[in-house]
Amino acid sequence: MTQLLTYRVKQGETLASIAADFRIDQAALVRANPSLQTGILLAGQIIVIPGIPNPDSIPYHIVVSISGKTLRLFQNNRLIKTYPIAVGKILTTTPTGEYYIVNRQPNPGGPFGAYWMSLSKLHYGIHGTNNPSSIGKAVSKGCIRMYNKDVVELASIVPNGTRVTINR
Repeated sequence: MTQLLTYRVKQGETLASIAADFRIDQAALVRANPSLQTGILLAGQIIVIPGIPNPDSIPYHIVVSISGKTLRLFQNNRLIKTYPIAVGKILTTTPTGEYYIVNRQPNPGGPFGAYWMSLSKLHYGIHGTNNPSSIGKAVSKGCIRMYNKDVVELASIVPNGTRVTINR
């Protein structure tokens, strides 16, 4: 059996908010964690996220620098590539913290360019762009924007469950 992501509940999170962040059904979350049938979640509680592999079993991780406007891809803790990115503007900043890639979609349409990878924070992702001149700037609504060729390359390398750390 594949090892799944174990997640530490943060203060203020609910069953509904965690299900939304990880794009899963609340019922699936309860099935994977029978203790959640009470509906009571406590900060610090460890739960299993069904359908998302354990990031420790994945040799890749991503580190985003908001101030540096870079996305660095590591394999087995060795830097293998640095990509230029666009980040959120002042009013819609890119959230800092640790997230995971939870799903993906090629050619999502609209301003999202050639590829979309959802992060484990609702409404945020790593995606391409239909405005390549925006790369290197703080212009997005909080997402991490990449050149289309770069996001397609990244998506071909990293699987769902990949850890994404976003720093100022």
